[in-house]
Amino acid sequence: MRPLTQIADLIGVRSRAPEAPDDERVLALFRNRAELKKAYSELQDEVYRLKDRIKQQEGATARVQEMLGALESRLGMAETAYSALVFYQLRTLWQCGREIIEQFVAELAGQQEERERRAHLAEHNRQQFALRQNCESQLRAAETALAAAQQQVVDLGTARAKLTRFWHYFKRRDIDRRLESARAAVTLADMDLAEARTAFGQFEDQPAPQFPGLSLEARRAINLAGIAYAEVLCLRLIDTQLVTLAKEASARREATDSYGDRAACETLIAQIANARSQLQNKANVAAEVKNRSERLKQLARYRNAADTSPLAESLAFSEGDIFSGQPLGGLRAARMPNVLAEDTWDLFRVLLR
Repeated sequence: MRPLTQIADLIGVRSRAPEAPDDERVLALFRNRAELKKAYSELQDEVYRLKDRIKQQEGATARVQEMLGALESRLGMAETAYSALVFYQLRTLWQCGREIIEQFVAELAGQQEERERRAHLAEHNRQQFALRQNCESQLRAAETALAAAQQQVVDLGTARAKLTRFWHYFKRRDIDRRLESARAAVTLADMDLAEARTAFGQFEDQPAPQFPGLSLEARRAINLAGIAYAEVLCLRLIDTQLVTLAKEASARREATDSYGDRAACETLIAQIANARSQLQNKANVAAEVKNRSERLKQLARYRNAADTSPLAESLAFSEGDIFSGQPLGGLRAARMPNVLAEDTWDLFRVLLR
């Protein structure tokens, strides 16, 4: 029976053998089907995302068209056209102040970064010079030690060569022992020289370290100067309501406020033009900003050691506050805003992090 069973097994194996490629093809088809379903699902998700973005863009376009339509309607009527002009000029005034402070902060940051970069490079060069001298001294010492050890071997060999008589036996044996020690010293000196050369090569291949960026003290000082400049700009317009009006206008996207009749609007437009000239006037700016910065350095407090912007409440004005030697008291002190707390001229978008 066993031969028949073996023959049956062989027949069974032979009959099942052709089915193996079919099974593999079926498994491959199932795998491909799963991958296709996964790819199809991902494509569907992408289509849904794109449709959502299209809807959002259509909504934004519709809102812009509504705003343009409302603006056209306001400009088309004399009683609202001038208010619209005042609204957008107030927004421009606010943007003008922000750009002035932004440019000032950027210039200070660029200058300070250049100074700190040079100081960083100078300190690195100083450290590298000391390390280079150390590496060179170790290399020269290793070369000197190797040369001395090699010379010792040569001298002992010369002395050994002269001892040719039979009565020099004990001297030859002593020199042979000293030669073994000298050759070992040469081997050690050669290893030390190789290590010194490797260390010197690694030192030469070291790249210059990257500049880590402005220091915390520099960023704090620049931010205080930016805040001081914002105060200077506010003080130039302290006798007007233009800062408040410009802030309110910058918080809106559409011209909805009424600024009075045509005469009142024309008066405001003239005041805005004069205010822009005052903001852009660079006369005595450095001295004024320096005075304000000194005051802020004395008052500024920070939430933690890593903050670059001070706490807004630490910069509040008091009646005895001074500006350019003139007291800022009474109504003027009440009108002076805490530029950091009120985010005047969009300070939080300008200050360094």
